[in-house]
Amino acid sequence: MNGKLNVQTENIFPVIKKFLYSDHEIFLRELVSNAIDATQKLKALSSRGEFSGEMGDLTVEVKVDKSKKTLTVCDHGVGMTADEIEKYINQIAFSGAEDFLEKYKDIQENLIGHFGLGFYSAFMVADKVEIITKSFKDEPAMHWTCDGSPDYDMKECDRKERGTDIVLHIASDCEEFLEEYRVLELLRKYCRFMPVPIRCGEESVWEDSETECDKDGKPKRVEKKQPRIINNTEPAWRKTPSTLTDEDYKKFYHELYPMNFEDPLFQIHLNVDYPFNLTGILYFPKVRKTVDPNRNKIQLYCNQVFVTDSVEGVVPEYLMLLHGVLDSPDIPLNVSRSYLQSDSNVKKISSHISKKVCDKLEEMYKSRVAAEDDKKDAENKSQLEEKWDDIKIFVEYGMLTDEKFCDRAMKFALLKNSEGKYFNIDDYKEKVAALQTDKDKTLCLLYATDADEQHAYIAKAKAKGYDVLIMDSPLTPHYVNLLERKIDKCRFVRVDSDTVEKLIPHEDSIPSKLTKEEQDKLKPIIEAEVDKQKFTVQMESMENDEEPMLITRNEFMRRYKEMSEMGGGGFYGEMPESYNLVVNTNHPLIGQILNEADGDKQKQLIHQLTDLALLSNGLLKGEALTNFIKRSVEMI
Repeated sequence: MNGKLNVQTENIFPVIKKFLYSDHEIFLRELVSNAIDATQKLKALSSRGEFSGEMGDLTVEVKVDKSKKTLTVCDHGVGMTADEIEKYINQIAFSGAEDFLEKYKDIQENLIGHFGLGFYSAFMVADKVEIITKSFKDEPAMHWTCDGSPDYDMKECDRKERGTDIVLHIASDCEEFLEEYRVLELLRKYCRFMPVPIRCGEESVWEDSETECDKDGKPKRVEKKQPRIINNTEPAWRKTPSTLTDEDYKKFYHELYPMNFEDPLFQIHLNVDYPFNLTGILYFPKVRKTVDPNRNKIQLYCNQVFVTDSVEGVVPEYLMLLHGVLDSPDIPLNVSRSYLQSDSNVKKISSHISKKVCDKLEEMYKSRVAAEDDKKDAENKSQLEEKWDDIKIFVEYGMLTDEKFCDRAMKFALLKNSEGKYFNIDDYKEKVAALQTDKDKTLCLLYATDADEQHAYIAKAKAKGYDVLIMDSPLTPHYVNLLERKIDKCRFVRVDSDTVEKLIPHEDSIPSKLTKEEQDKLKPIIEAEVDKQKFTVQMESMENDEEPMLITRNEFMRRYKEMSEMGGGGFYGEMPESYNLVVNTNHPLIGQILNEADGDKQKQLIHQLTDLALLSNGLLKGEALTNFIKRSVEMI
């Protein structure tokens, strides 16, 4: 029988409009998916009593024959009759899976194909394709051949076993798909969790010999060949959560990401069947100091077939920091299953995922309250406290990018102080309100971004009875801005942004030992010895046992400069580094500078005190540090 392919314009038009496939390599995914569908259909028919024969080995096999330049996908599924080939192959864009689902709506087996176009992806890499098939029905086996033109040839053949072989005669410009390693690469990418075993070639295993021993009498290790099964047909996300242990979840995580040797912190198992279908496992990795949403992406599957790891739209932006897998037949995809389309289901799924993440974090936070009520466990950290340092950047990122998440997170987000204690926001406000409310009735929350570099400033604040938070994530400048908007009458002040007396202004002030006239006389003398482009000299009255000079950075300018460097601070990022050189007018050495008659000694003392202030901030480097050391030795 000869004929021409019947292209239905009403069906092919959207295909032409959208383009069929964007990536040649997905042809193998499509053909294996079809083979899986044929197998799943047979199982469904058997369960209904419409197929009573022996199913036998249902493994799908992918064979590469480099000498013949063929790649073959074999299954032992339902097969096709001549009429079915005519309907589903010769008339492009009719889907056998869609017809089957319509006829057997009550069957729960998940079928993959919905467009009737997957088979034609074969012509992207082959200049001739053969179908050798025999239906489970008592009808002749058929052999169909097409060279990619509208002409095809179909005739009966002598195939005896049920099932279908799709034989691709690989084109000369696509011979990479005749290399077994390349075929394995694609199978492991797209098919490693498909629900029917998939075999490709053989692999070596080493076993103890039953007949041979070494010189010590121990069985020799011998190499044996066995069929290579490339997929896990029962991935963890398809199982009931109650049947899985933490070790099971960790094992699956490393199956997903074999090059990631760190264990995840914890996971959320998703299992929804109404109002949409969604299963999956989302893992919280250790994020720490860096935000890299591209390292181990969330993988999207459709009925266990890999679709993409570009899940924007399905997953809220802040959750892109998570790892794991999502599987849903309700996420609309174009014919190549490669690009997501926004619709109501996608939005519902995105909202649900966000809700489940919040629920998990709230549950972990509440465990801390329960532990505090139980005296025996009072000293134990909660689940959230244990994980907080590793996930805080994730929570901060979520609060900054998702308003709904932010509103819920305000209840469980933790603050950590310099003593390593954790507080929720409301508890911390209550703890520090008495001492850290300024003269304008504004609560001042002090924080440090580096406990080591800012140790001197932290010590001074603690000496006055203040509490200092450690906020050392790269998102801190943006995050404190957010919290200032969310918390009524509150501002965040970095401990090195001003003198300790001015961090939290009160009504009382320390009188200065230098008069206004003396300060006006001394200030230009000091300014003459420092870089005016970098330092602003400020005369301040502090305790006489405070340093003679210290370096501070304006909270507003520093914060917005840091925000700009990350994105979001505008022109401030272009401004040069600037610092305040604060002169303690009550320190004896400052009075000594004013009264020093020898100009050289006066300059030397100014340089020494300025360098000491710089040194305590880690700002004295290079030649300036060398000069400081030399000068210090000479002065001693």
